[in-house]
Amino acid sequence: MNSALPEIHEEVLISLRQIMQAIDLHSKKISKQYGLTAPQLVVLNLIRKLQSPSVKKLADWANLSSATVSDVLDRLTQKGLIQRVRSEKDKRLILIHLTEKGIETLHKSPPLLQDQFLEKFSKLEKWEQTLIVSSLQRVADMMKATKFDASPILGVGAIAPETLKKDS
Repeated sequence: MNSALPEIHEEVLISLRQIMQAIDLHSKKISKQYGLTAPQLVVLNLIRKLQSPSVKKLADWANLSSATVSDVLDRLTQKGLIQRVRSEKDKRLILIHLTEKGIETLHKSPPLLQDQFLEKFSKLEKWEQTLIVSSLQRVADMMKATKFDASPILGVGAIAPETLKKDS
C-alpha cells in the first residue's frame, strides 16, 4: 500500500472540504459582485418565476420558513430590489413584486451554483442519482446535519435560530 495516497476516510473529508469551499467561493463572488447572498438571489429568481407571489407561497417554493423569507425580503426591500404591495383582490394579502432595479440585477446576475449542479446531475443515470442522494443523506446524518431546516440553496451564511429543527 502506498502511504502517499490518502486513506479512504481522508478522501471523503477532502471531498467534503472541496464542496464547502466551492459553495463558499461562489457565495463570496455573488456577494462581492452583486451585494447579494445566495438565498437573496434565489428569492429574487423565485419572485420572477412565480410572478408576484405572497410570502407564504415564496416560503413554500424556497423550502424555507416564512420568518426566514421575511428576513430576506426585508434586506431586498432595503436594497430597492423588491416591493411589497397589497393585493387588489384580497386586501389581507401582501404580494412581492420586483422593482426595475431588481429585474436589472437578475439580468446581470450569474447562474446559481445549484443550477449548474442540477444541469450536470440531471444527465446522470437514475441509479447514479439515487446513489448520490442516498450517500449524501447518510453523510448529513453522520454529521448530525439533519437537525437543520435546509432548502435547496447552495450558499453560505448565518443560520437563523428559527430554522433549526427542534431536537427530538
